[in-house]
Amino acid sequence: MPSSSRLPIILLFFSLVTSAYAIDDTKEFVLTLDQSNFTQTVTKHDFLVVDFYAPWCGHCKELAPEYETAASILSSNNPPITLAKVDANDEKNKDLATEYDIKSFPTLKIIKDGGKTIQDYKGPRDAQGIVAYLKKQVGPASTEIKSTEDASDLINGDKIVIVGIFPELCGDKFNAFLALAEKLRSDYDFAHTLDAKLLPRGDSSVTGPIVRLFKPFDELVVDFEDFNLDALEKFVEEASTPTVTVFDSDPKNHPYLIKFFGNQNTKFFGLKEDHVPVIVINNDKEKYVKPNVEPDHIESWLKEYKEGKIAPYVKSEPVPESNDQPVKVVVADNFDDIVFKSGKNVLLELYAPWCGHCKKLSPILDKVAASFAKDKNVVIAKMDASANDIVHEEFEVKGYPTLYFKSASGKLSKYSGKRSKEKLIDFIKKNKDESTQKDSGKEEL
Repeated sequence: MPSSSRLPIILLFFSLVTSAYAIDDTKEFVLTLDQSNFTQTVTKHDFLVVDFYAPWCGHCKELAPEYETAASILSSNNPPITLAKVDANDEKNKDLATEYDIKSFPTLKIIKDGGKTIQDYKGPRDAQGIVAYLKKQVGPASTEIKSTEDASDLINGDKIVIVGIFPELCGDKFNAFLALAEKLRSDYDFAHTLDAKLLPRGDSSVTGPIVRLFKPFDELVVDFEDFNLDALEKFVEEASTPTVTVFDSDPKNHPYLIKFFGNQNTKFFGLKEDHVPVIVINNDKEKYVKPNVEPDHIESWLKEYKEGKIAPYVKSEPVPESNDQPVKVVVADNFDDIVFKSGKNVLLELYAPWCGHCKKLSPILDKVAASFAKDKNVVIAKMDASANDIVHEEFEVKGYPTLYFKSASGKLSKYSGKRSKEKLIDFIKKNKDESTQKDSGKEEL
């Protein structure tokens, strides 16, 4: 009897314990945000990570459990690190997606100081990797080197390290260095010191202020003395890129391979496998590509480039052999013909194939085009802006989809209204002109 009398108590205790764990298991640590509470939440946090996702996105589904696990671990960090998510595919959140330049899913942003600083998350996508990466982001952006051991631990010859050397750890130049470290902490390791003699390489007699970049290639160490933040950032970008990198199987070269030929960059340059070997030159405004280059072509091609004899490269999909669908297909190579030279009123959608909002808009544009089928002065068109260069600067794309209307008389305006059939039709009717193209009895498009 004694043992049986204790049994209900034991069972009750077990029930309470398992119940408590069940409640904890169902708790969501990732905050769910939308247009209504986003700004308020951001202003409350000095450090917030936001996952902009789409429910249909496979990569987003893979990230979700890892992100939730990371959020549960980081909630106990000192100080706690808050993770949140926004359904960027939801129509009510489209303004947030545009504001934060969301062009693919999932996109993670680190938002600091109540929204004053916004950075891209560039870390791993597994729970432990997310935790380790974010813990580093909330610590000091630059650590002080006080001994040769500190220096050797950080500057070990296999990565880029940026060290500020100062006579005192205060003042405008020191603050500029800390601002640089904060801005670029996702990409590089930063440190500062009062004594250049502690560092493994470089002139040990300098007292600063000076920025010294250590790297495992080229000249190994580079000094820089301009503390303008933009100049510092440009220096780091240029000094951290090898003069020549052999893109082979050596893992040390992988970061540079990704930097130049990662998925987004190959799309930007329009590079394909059959272009290799290829020379690519990119400046602030234009890009130049020499595909299938032979060794004896390099010198002459570069000489022609320096002399301004090489035409800029424009990435374009092939011009469609037939373009008889209600919504006309525009590519870079027929952009001027359809948009500017047709003499017609053109509503142009600039889209990306992966964009959920673009997919929703597609059937609406079909209906708009059908409603103007008998009006030969109106063209409804679309261009994949991720696969075609936009050479006209007046067409600014900060998010997808972006809609522009070019009237027959040449007036260009950006459409920012509701993306419904009725609103689009009404906008076109109010803004269209009579065609400037004389009727030749032949349908052009």
